[in-house]
Amino acid sequence: MKSDWTSVKLGHITTESIQRAAKNGVIGPVFGVERMAGLTTQPRYVSEHLDRYKVIKPGMFAYNPMRLNIGSIGYCDDSIPVGLVSPDYVVFGCNDIVIPDFLSYYIQSPAWSEWVMSAGTGSVRTRIYFSELAKMPLLLPTLGEQIHITTTLRALDDKIAANRRISATLDAMAQTIFKSWFVDFDPVHAKAEERIPEGMDATTAELFPDSFEESDLGLIPKGWNVKPIGDAIKIVGGATPDTKNSTYWEPAVHCWATPKDLSGISAPVILDTERKVSDKGITKIGSGLLPVGTLLLSSRAPIGYLALTQVPIGINQGYIAIPPGGLLSPLYMLFWCRQNMENIMSRANGSTFMEISKRAFRPIPSIIPSPDIISIFENVVGTLFESLIACEKEAQSLATLRDTLLPRLISGQLRIPESSELTLN
Repeated sequence: MKSDWTSVKLGHITTESIQRAAKNGVIGPVFGVERMAGLTTQPRYVSEHLDRYKVIKPGMFAYNPMRLNIGSIGYCDDSIPVGLVSPDYVVFGCNDIVIPDFLSYYIQSPAWSEWVMSAGTGSVRTRIYFSELAKMPLLLPTLGEQIHITTTLRALDDKIAANRRISATLDAMAQTIFKSWFVDFDPVHAKAEERIPEGMDATTAELFPDSFEESDLGLIPKGWNVKPIGDAIKIVGGATPDTKNSTYWEPAVHCWATPKDLSGISAPVILDTERKVSDKGITKIGSGLLPVGTLLLSSRAPIGYLALTQVPIGINQGYIAIPPGGLLSPLYMLFWCRQNMENIMSRANGSTFMEISKRAFRPIPSIIPSPDIISIFENVVGTLFESLIACEKEAQSLATLRDTLLPRLISGQLRIPESSELTLN
């Protein structure tokens, strides 16, 4: 431990904000920190009961004191205007001996979570208030070392964020191509008007027809056809091995996905799962271990999560899975499902929660392009997705590194000179 670190209480370096929105007449947004649940990263406006809301200013934190969301924070930097936060959050700001970024990372550390969970009160919903948070002990490094620590962690977070922006751009490009070719039929319209399809080489353009014909779905490119989507793809479901039988879960060997695994992903690929099943557990799932490249569509709780698997995977009963091998590839179907999500959801039913069954999914009518055009699409978009997957894998590795370094740096267990050689290109 560094000898110049100071033992302090949280209340010595922070101050609770007690200003009220009603007094200020301010109606503004609440902003959240990346990677954190609870506060949204999009503006949220409040128009009534302003006396119930505290003001959060630049340099302040909003901390959710409820155990159900314990650890959720929002942090306003100097570029963000004053905003409002509900009474479900403790709001506090930093004084001049602690850098807000350092405290932000400290709040993400296991030391913070363990202390808060032990100090919370309440029989129905455990809560913690600023008066208790102020008693939290922590070791505070010098301002200079706080800067070094936050610079190291921020470099990792910035690279993760950059990778995910690239992934989002690549995903959007692929979706744009799908819509242009298979929804708006731009190349066919161009050829019908004796124009060269924009941004398309002559070989690819040659594969598209130059006219339309009637179908059950209206005008479609000539030579294409319409059939139930279930006739163009293979569809399978999953199951949950008996959770009381430990031999189905240990040793934990194979990835096993529930819709929860898709709830927090930043790109439509799944690299890992929260839970694993054993070899024996996989035998209790009718679809078995699905191959890399399978499309997962959550069919309930909620409907509509989508991801392409990047590891062999077993699934629970909350999915419709589309493995490779049909007329339409899982990659094509990713964009088809997005484009047809409203139709998919309209076919759902259920008394406890809405669910789209495989039986209800299979009859959905779909336009089936020519095999040559599908192949070209998969080559073009497949290249984009190879880059997207590489970005996501790197982001995951960086996130693991950050999560490994964070508690060690924040506690002083790892000294900055030991990690100062970290560079990110």
